[in-house]
Amino acid sequence: MGRALVFDACQVGVVLRAVLFVEVVLGVCALFGTTGPGDWLARLALLTGAALPATLLWLVTACSLKNALQRLQPALQYAAGVLLGMLAGLYACAMLLLAGAAGEAPPWLACAASGALLSALLVTALQLRARARTPAATAARLTELQSRIRPHFLFNTLNSAIALVRDEPAKAEALLEDLSDLFRHALVEQGESATLEEEITLARRYLDIEQVRFGERMRVQWQIDPRAHAARLPPLLLQPLVENAVKHGVEPSAHGGKLRITAEQRGSRVVLTITNTLPSECAGSDERPRGHGIAQANVRERLRLLHDVDCDFSAGVHNGLYQVRIALPAP
Repeated sequence: MGRALVFDACQVGVVLRAVLFVEVVLGVCALFGTTGPGDWLARLALLTGAALPATLLWLVTACSLKNALQRLQPALQYAAGVLLGMLAGLYACAMLLLAGAAGEAPPWLACAASGALLSALLVTALQLRARARTPAATAARLTELQSRIRPHFLFNTLNSAIALVRDEPAKAEALLEDLSDLFRHALVEQGESATLEEEITLARRYLDIEQVRFGERMRVQWQIDPRAHAARLPPLLLQPLVENAVKHGVEPSAHGGKLRITAEQRGSRVVLTITNTLPSECAGSDERPRGHGIAQANVRERLRLLHDVDCDFSAGVHNGLYQVRIALPAP
């Protein structure tokens, strides 16, 4: 897996945190020399009018140049960020000058130094964020691999194939091909994200394998909006959620169960849901079925690392069914 982008300032969460950070600094600076709350608000509004466009300009520039800046050494990345901050500070000073609030001698040096200092802090935060993404993603991938390559799943699949070899050899061959593709996806090096279409293909192969074992006990319904296919999500994320639905919704029930996987685009969002019936002893309870939450913290963290605040994840029992819901930015 490649290094996470340091200057990935395109994320909504990064923009919001950067603006909030600058606004807090401006609020503290506006306290100096104020005569009261009204004067403080007037000073803060004036400073915000100059500093906010400069901050957004810094973020847009960093986002646009993120791939080029990524190729630089860490020291040069800091230098580039500080230089952009100095230019942004000078821009803010020019805005104050245009507003007639800079006096006869605009504080160009102070503005440039302030912009450089704030930029150095922002670059530090982005560096820490990028460093946190790679080990977290690696640990998440290892966890998913461990959950996927479970001995009992492998043994059950091989036993099903053996039972089909004599009477239905073509079906046994298809089963082993699905198993091979599933393991190939699990073991190859993954990128930072995958398309929803790729994740659905992997989940379908897993369910095709389990369908042989459960037969009519497992009923699966797919409802996928083609417009949602290009949505991005962490790789190897959907199949473990589907596996949990089978393990806790179909396998324990003597009568089997139903799974429903839907994905639809709603405006600027793609909503993905995995719904499964529950065993009769759990269907009337609002409590989480035992074992359903094992991988959910992992999933939530991986979604946060990829989309920051621009995604939602929820899971729980609704109307006697267990539902996992993920909302992602539309492609």
